[in-house]
Amino acid sequence: MNCNSRVILITIAYLSIFLLIGCSTSGEQNDGEVEKSNSQTNSLVLAVGGEPDEGFDPTIGWGRYGSPLFQSTLLSRDRNMEIQMDLAASYHVSEDGKTWIVELRKDARFSDGESVTAQDVVFTFNQAANSASVVDLSHLQNVKAIDDFKVAFTLKEPRSTFVYSLLTIGIVPEHLYDTDYYEEPVGSGPYQMKEWRKGQQLIVEANPHYYGKKPEFERATFLFLEEDAALAAARAGEVDVVSVPPSFAGQDIAGMELVTLESVDNLGIMFPVVPEGKKTEKGVPIGHDVTADRAIRQAINIAIDRKDLVEGVLNGYGTPAYTVADHLPWWNEETEVQDGDIERAKDIMRSAGWRQGEEVFEKDGLEAKFTLYYPTEDQVRQSLAMAFAELISPLGIEVDTEGKSWNELERLMHSHPVLMGWGSHTPIEIYNLFSTSTQGEGYYNANYYSNPVVDDYMNKALRAATENEAIPYWQKAQWDGHTGFSAKGDAPWAWLVNVDHTYFVKEDLVIGDQKIQPHGHGWPITDFITEWHWED
Repeated sequence: MNCNSRVILITIAYLSIFLLIGCSTSGEQNDGEVEKSNSQTNSLVLAVGGEPDEGFDPTIGWGRYGSPLFQSTLLSRDRNMEIQMDLAASYHVSEDGKTWIVELRKDARFSDGESVTAQDVVFTFNQAANSASVVDLSHLQNVKAIDDFKVAFTLKEPRSTFVYSLLTIGIVPEHLYDTDYYEEPVGSGPYQMKEWRKGQQLIVEANPHYYGKKPEFERATFLFLEEDAALAAARAGEVDVVSVPPSFAGQDIAGMELVTLESVDNLGIMFPVVPEGKKTEKGVPIGHDVTADRAIRQAINIAIDRKDLVEGVLNGYGTPAYTVADHLPWWNEETEVQDGDIERAKDIMRSAGWRQGEEVFEKDGLEAKFTLYYPTEDQVRQSLAMAFAELISPLGIEVDTEGKSWNELERLMHSHPVLMGWGSHTPIEIYNLFSTSTQGEGYYNANYYSNPVVDDYMNKALRAATENEAIPYWQKAQWDGHTGFSAKGDAPWAWLVNVDHTYFVKEDLVIGDQKIQPHGHGWPITDFITEWHWED
């Protein structure tokens, strides 16, 4: 795109913002109007992320990357990632870990005024279990109402990660649920939907029946804007909170301050770990002879200067990444490696039989070369891939970079290194990425990693009755002093950076401390929106 074209597009976007936002009135608003953002009003205007493609139905995945907003979950996490009660007044796990009894609070109501009962919980979980969506309840045998406010979940086997279902699945009302629920959600959360103009905006209003802390803001408008348009809206003073990529975070916007939030939104390189020669059932090639050598993968992990990548690609808005779960409760801090050491990395390769050729290392006629693929539309990953190739060149490994569509990447990711992104508030992601049983399941374990010791640790973590009992096993799967899936062990990935989530926030708007943010989907910044307020 040439410069003139870009200016025209930004101008069009800017005019669209004023058409959308600039129609505020001093009194009551008509449906569809958006109140202009002004300090000390009881409404908010936010541009904090994309529009959910599948709407607002938690039984098919809405809310798994942050607060479901309209619905309440049985449990929640505080800013320190500690588990707290929400719709649940208490819960108990049987000694064998297979039965979970949840007692509900009795004062919770949906936004239509009806009580939230055990039958609504039963309906929600049955609906989610049968949804054939990203919500995985395959381990749930059945769920039954003991009485109006007590629910029994029976699992097929002990499953410590079931607690994350209680943390992420918002409860829907059985009496109002139908095929249109995803676009007309009703729940017991702090807000209720007022209007959704698809592709443009979402207007929500405070739920008068909410049992928790009443939000100070009676209305909030979520704008669905491209990055340039969102920044233009911020400069015009038309939004209270706007998310921006790291490349925009260094700018000054009058009346707003930059808020930088730590995340586990991590980006890294997934290496095929098996040799070439096999194919999937669909005929897609599996394996790469160069990256199948663990010495290559370990050397790369040691040679990368992750701090350089944070500074050079993210403009300092991020942290070095070492696993898929950095700084979460189940992270093993021993997985951090001393990186940026080219000579030590070369020693690892030499010890494995690699010898320096004229340009790159060679072993048994095989040159240390590969192509690193990234999604074409992702500028951060493109920049990261190119910077990585340059940083790794002194090691004697030649890396070409190439962008591809996601459809193309799905055919390439089993046989070529690909720059991927993950990061969530559940350790089940560890299992999905590194379990032998998930090899080749979509994007899960697309590099065909397998380690029986790691499998054993992860299976013990799953069979544990509680999160606290499971955590040591998740940590040992990463590194137990001898093996693991981290850079110190098999190194099937080279995790590079955790991307800070950066927002511009009105100077007099207090959003408080936030918990570590998950991968960049959903609206996790709204987790504590009931506590937002104007500064006194």
